[in-house]
Amino acid sequence: MASSIAPRSITDPEPRIQYAALPWRRRDDGRIEVLLITSRETRRWVIPKGWPMKGLKSPKTAAREAYEEAGVKGDVAKKKLGEYHYEKRLRTGELQHVRVAVYPLEVKAEAKTWPEMAEREKLWTTAEEAAPLVDEPELKALIGRFSP
Repeated sequence: MASSIAPRSITDPEPRIQYAALPWRRRDDGRIEVLLITSRETRRWVIPKGWPMKGLKSPKTAAREAYEEAGVKGDVAKKKLGEYHYEKRLRTGELQHVRVAVYPLEVKAEAKTWPEMAEREKLWTTAEEAAPLVDEPELKALIGRFSP
């Protein structure tokens, strides 16, 4: 008997844009670490990202998301590191193609409290160790070749 559940459709075939930060810091020994956070629903390792914000340019939007989702502040680059694509499951259950522009953010401070601290975990690790932890192949590549 065939299933009565229809496959989820793509809401809009054109990708919507999101802006992300790749938070990073230099350790005392000179090694570079990047910050991953867990997504709220699936608990996968990701980087802070979100939809455009009225009145904010894309790098500033990425920096705001880094603070809200990971509690980090610092210097965000004006030039993007690159892009990756993924399928976002909307509340309706449908999928939306998303293109994510990624901006490096050199972390200068970490807040003791921040808006989404109870909803996410954080992991500081090297780019080489972080890359295999994320699911999106293009994001893996961006993180794997990251060098400030």
